[in-house]
Amino acid sequence: MFSNTRTIATVFGIDIRIDPSWALIAALITWSLCQHTFPTALPGLSQWSYFAMAVLAMLLFFASLVGHELAHAVTARHFGVQTRHITLFLFGGVAELTQEPEKAMHEFWIAAAGPAMSLTLALAFWMCAGTSAVLMGIGPVVVVLDYLALINLVLAVFNLLPAFPLDGGRILRAWLWHRSGDMLAATRTAARSGTFLGYALVGLGVLGLFQGAMVAGFWQILIGLFVVAAARSAVEAQQIKFHLGDHPVGALMTRNVITTNADTSLSALVNQVMLPNRISFVPVVEEGALLGHMDTRVLIGIDRENWSNTTVGDVFVDLDPDCCVASDLLVFDLFERIAKTGQRKFIVVEGRSLRGVISLSDLTRHLGLLASLGKVAPDVGNARS
Repeated sequence: MFSNTRTIATVFGIDIRIDPSWALIAALITWSLCQHTFPTALPGLSQWSYFAMAVLAMLLFFASLVGHELAHAVTARHFGVQTRHITLFLFGGVAELTQEPEKAMHEFWIAAAGPAMSLTLALAFWMCAGTSAVLMGIGPVVVVLDYLALINLVLAVFNLLPAFPLDGGRILRAWLWHRSGDMLAATRTAARSGTFLGYALVGLGVLGLFQGAMVAGFWQILIGLFVVAAARSAVEAQQIKFHLGDHPVGALMTRNVITTNADTSLSALVNQVMLPNRISFVPVVEEGALLGHMDTRVLIGIDRENWSNTTVGDVFVDLDPDCCVASDLLVFDLFERIAKTGQRKFIVVEGRSLRGVISLSDLTRHLGLLASLGKVAPDVGNARS
C-alpha cells in the first residue's frame, strides 16, 4: 500500500512505520492546536508555550493512533492473522494484515478492538486530567490531557460509524457475513455504506468551502474521497479473491510463450518478434535456460540507429526475482505482489526453466469474463463463515 515508509519502532514484533504524507497532517494538527485550540482553552501563555503543548499533544495523539492499530494487530494475532506492519499516514493509521480473517466472529473482534482501545484511552486521559486539575489546578497539562481525551473519544465514535472501511463498517460486514455466509455480498453492502459516507463528507466539505472554512472543507473532501476509494478497493479485492483467489498462476498463464535468444539483434527482435506478434515483453532463453527478458522500456533507452548492431545479449534485463513467480502461487497473492511492486508482467519459472508468462491484463481480462458470465464459486461463502 505504501512504498516510501520508514520504520521508527517495533512493538510486539510489529514494525511501526511513517509515510511521508504523515508530516502534512502532523504539521496541520500542530498549527491548529498552537494557533486556535490551546489559546482559546488557556489564554495568556506565550506562543512558545502553546507550541510546546501542541507538539506534545500531536505526538501523544499519534501514539494513541498506534495504540488503536496495535489493538487490531494483537487481536488479529490471537486469531492467527499476522500483521505486516502499522503505518501512520495522511489520514491516520492502518494495520496491514497479511490476510482476511477466516471467520465472521474473528472479523468482528478484530474490528471492535480498535475503538475499544480508543475509548479506554479517552477514559484514561480524562481521569488523568481530572486528577491533575485537583492537584495542580487548570494549566497546560490539564488542557493537553483534556484534548487527548476528547480526540480519542471522537476517534472511537467516528470509527464506529457503520461505513466500510471504518471499523464500524467492518463490524457491519462481520454481522452480514455471519448472517448470510456470503463474504462478497457482505463486503458489497458494507462498502455501499462507506461510499455513501464518503460522498456525504465530500458534500459537507464543498459546503464548508463556500462558507469560508477552507482548511476544514478541503480536509473533509480528502477524507471523503479516501473513504470512497478504499470502499471500492475492498470490493474489488473480494471479487478477485472470490473468482480467482484459489486459482494457481499456472492455471491462467500463457504457456506457448514467444521467446528470443541472446544473439538476436534489437532490430530483428522488434521487426520479426514484437511487432508481428503484438507483444511488448519477451523472455530471453538460451539452450533451454531462462536468462532474463526484453521489453519496450529497454528498447526506448537505446537509439534506434543502434538497434541493428546491438544484440539482445548486450542489453537484456537479467532474471529478477521481482518479475518471476512459481506456477503454484495463488492468483490473489500475485495481485498483492502487483500492488506492492508495480510490476505488471511476470515470468512463470521452475528453477531456470520457462513455464509461461502472466500479466495484469491477463488477470483482469479473465476476471471480467467471469464477472460477465455471473460465475459463482461453490461453497466459498460457507467455507469462510
